[in-house]
Amino acid sequence: MHLSDITHPNQLHGLSIPELEAIARQIREKHLQTVAATGGHLGPGLGVVELTLGLYQTLDLDRDKVVWDVGHQAYPHKIITGRYHQFHTLRQKNGIAGYLKRSESRFDHFGAGHASTSISAALGMAIARDMRGEDFKVVAIIGDGALTGGMALEAINHAGHLPKTRLVVVLNDNEMSISPNVGAIPRYLNKLRLSPPMQFLTENLEEQFKHLPFVDEALAHNMKEGMKRLTVPKVGAVFEELGFTYFGPVDGHNIAELIDTFQRAHQICGPVLVHVATTKGKGYEVAEQDQVGYHAQNAFDLATGKPKPASKPKPPSYSKVFGQTLTRLAQDNPKIVAITAAMGTGTGLDILQKHCPNQYIDVGIAEQHAVTLAAGLACEGMRPVAAIYSTFLQRAFDQIVHDVCIQKLPVFFCMDRAGIVGADGPTHQGMYDIAYLRCLPHMVLMAPKDEAELQRMIVTGIQYTAGPIALRYPRGNGYGVPLMEEGWEPLPIGKGELLRHGRDVLLVAYGSMVIPALQTAEILKEHGVDATVINARFAKPLDTELILPWAREIGRVVTLEEGCLPGGFGSAVAEALLDAGVTVSLLRLGVPDILVEHAKPEESKADLGLTPPQMSERIQEFLGLGLAVNVPG
Repeated sequence: MHLSDITHPNQLHGLSIPELEAIARQIREKHLQTVAATGGHLGPGLGVVELTLGLYQTLDLDRDKVVWDVGHQAYPHKIITGRYHQFHTLRQKNGIAGYLKRSESRFDHFGAGHASTSISAALGMAIARDMRGEDFKVVAIIGDGALTGGMALEAINHAGHLPKTRLVVVLNDNEMSISPNVGAIPRYLNKLRLSPPMQFLTENLEEQFKHLPFVDEALAHNMKEGMKRLTVPKVGAVFEELGFTYFGPVDGHNIAELIDTFQRAHQICGPVLVHVATTKGKGYEVAEQDQVGYHAQNAFDLATGKPKPASKPKPPSYSKVFGQTLTRLAQDNPKIVAITAAMGTGTGLDILQKHCPNQYIDVGIAEQHAVTLAAGLACEGMRPVAAIYSTFLQRAFDQIVHDVCIQKLPVFFCMDRAGIVGADGPTHQGMYDIAYLRCLPHMVLMAPKDEAELQRMIVTGIQYTAGPIALRYPRGNGYGVPLMEEGWEPLPIGKGELLRHGRDVLLVAYGSMVIPALQTAEILKEHGVDATVINARFAKPLDTELILPWAREIGRVVTLEEGCLPGGFGSAVAEALLDAGVTVSLLRLGVPDILVEHAKPEESKADLGLTPPQMSERIQEFLGLGLAVNVPG
């Protein structure tokens, strides 16, 4: 059988081990060819090929449910569930999503782009099954990195309290999340990986004890359990104490061993944890040697592993400018402490880690803990900088409210990947941070128009100690503006910047939409429309002293933002106008109340009508000068 013939995972049933191993090689080849061409997550999927094939040999996927924790490790799953012939469209507009998506396939039982969710979701499915009196298997696959998330531990705690609920949790242990794992749990798992499997010592002990004189059944069971505690490695015993039957560690690249282990696990009445040891990037030496760099890649040369060269040099990324600037400041200020939630490389904090390791903390995939940890640091006079992607910071919303804002603690939130991020799709779009932070008392919100202004805002955030302050900035490269090497000064809180004078319309732009607003103004000028452009800089507090007089004078206001319109920056301007009794015509440009699907950022912006030519047309229509432009929402 060839991989291209597989349209249903049940077609794997009955294949021999050599046949499955041949399928595994084909999966890796397809995976590598596709990601080399389109970009995407590489290492996670390569590491679970045999795990996927072995597990699916023991399941009926017409009935049984599988929940993958963070879908970027589920590329092999996608390939063998009817998407082989579409897999070349991975993460492209209208193509296969980079994460699991319930609407994409009936085999995607739960979609998630954030870690640590699988056990909770799978347990919910198992409880629903039992309540309905049905009989099917439920399996959650979770990485050891995701196991550091509090939600996963909460789910384990709950499942262990349900001794008759059949649930299999597969722990994919590759000693990595995106970066190397940190914390006590990964350290224990590492000890377990290095311990030889010893379950064979206990499998027949109870029966053997029964043949000893004066040993009844209860005593035999107790003796067997005591011996098991001596032989099962320490972490295995911990899981057993939590109510799980523990199997492992199992070689995650030995299909025969995996099949045998999963078959035994399914026979247990109650929660089971199967500990599978895998190698991230397995089968591609370049990815095995650089597991951080090849967690995900842009398009690259498969023969060498090197990225395909850009057509022309690019300016530094916002993440790199952030990391370099914060490092410079931290070298002169020992109170600065940077915190990441397993995203040191992605946020640019790996630069600070290298130069100021004692001022760098990686808490693992634990955003809630990261925020409250920052609050505790702030209580003791430190300057905590919580660098967390916009989409991930929303996981810690309660901690921002309760532990930071209510206590008015000076925590500096730096939100990378704010706005439209592209191919990762709805779970990773940074759409909501303006709205979910703007409503919080004591919070200051700011966003730079370019990478040089980002530097000044980093200085501003470090020096601001009157309460919490948040900075959002986009994914990708800056504009190539000159960066400051010295003499950085903080910005006055709540003060914007007038960039252009005009009499016909007022454009008030925030963050990444400021430069497009200027470009839009140039296009409008070609059509006889003269625009004033304001760089708001701050969404809260808003510079009403600058915005309101211009709004009164012109009477026609357009707001521009790269975030959700409901509750966003445009809403802030509208509220300010209303509160001040300023009556104007108002057009808000941004992302309407829809999900932004995976595509290149420029494609998404075009679909949303947010390119400068489109915005010019929409503004002309708003002014009664042009044709209507169709936009979603």
